[in-house]
Amino acid sequence: MHPTASQTDIVEPVTIDASSGRVENGIHLEVGDPEIFERDDPTRELVFDLERVQILYSGVAAVTDVNLDIASREVTAFIGPSGCGKTTVLRSLNRMHDTTPGAVVEGKILYHGEDLYGPKVDAAEVRRRIGMVFQKPNPFPKSIYDNVAYGPKINGRKRGDLDDLVEQALTRAALWDEVKDKLKRSALALSGGQQQRLCIARAIAVEPDVILMDEPCSALDPIATARIEDLMIELKREFTIVIVTHNMQQASRVADRTAFFTAELNESGKRMGLLVEYDTTNKIFTQPSDPRTEGYITGRFG
Repeated sequence: MHPTASQTDIVEPVTIDASSGRVENGIHLEVGDPEIFERDDPTRELVFDLERVQILYSGVAAVTDVNLDIASREVTAFIGPSGCGKTTVLRSLNRMHDTTPGAVVEGKILYHGEDLYGPKVDAAEVRRRIGMVFQKPNPFPKSIYDNVAYGPKINGRKRGDLDDLVEQALTRAALWDEVKDKLKRSALALSGGQQQRLCIARAIAVEPDVILMDEPCSALDPIATARIEDLMIELKREFTIVIVTHNMQQASRVADRTAFFTAELNESGKRMGLLVEYDTTNKIFTQPSDPRTEGYITGRFG
């Protein structure tokens, strides 16, 4: 039986054994090895390519040495205990750390081959192309219609286009049939699961390339969670999706690839996140290359 979210929330840090090295994408790398892991499938169309990414807050590393790639029209899951850097890495993918005082992203994050943090890159345009759905549904205190239309409006869409756009976004978010006669009602009157699907509709209304989801089902009941999972599988036909989740069963159901992070202690005794292993979801859950991954998935720690 897989551990539940409550079983995996907190894990005591362990000390890094500098002699043990680590495994990434099935290839053993010694600690300090300058080689970036090999890309195992050259036919995948990469959206993100992270190389030696380290994220610091006020000079202290929160997560370090992240090497992974994310391909178009796949669902990629980040799993691991609390404090291991999952959300920290997720937020780096649409430059949300720009708004956090003292946050610094080092290394290289390529988006369709371009440096996401390059000096000429417009962070606002990054966030339009790379949308975010948060852990707790956060609809605006506006009508259902205005929630979905808000982004397109500020991006210059004309009123005549908005009706069709709102319908399309709500349809793609599997919500239209439930709200089509209530568009002028407050979004806050919707159920939690409906609010989260509304937030997804709001994100896709601006036609993003990528949707980031930070534990989108953690506040929802099992029925609403199943609706969101079905929606993710449907949406990956059009969008690239990256999800942070504590729910390993959820990752195994919806993700094409899974990255396992853990929390360890550096040489100074400070806790930091570390990417342990990244591979196809089937391999992560059935034949993990690193014993730390196997220990987490089987519930031997956590």
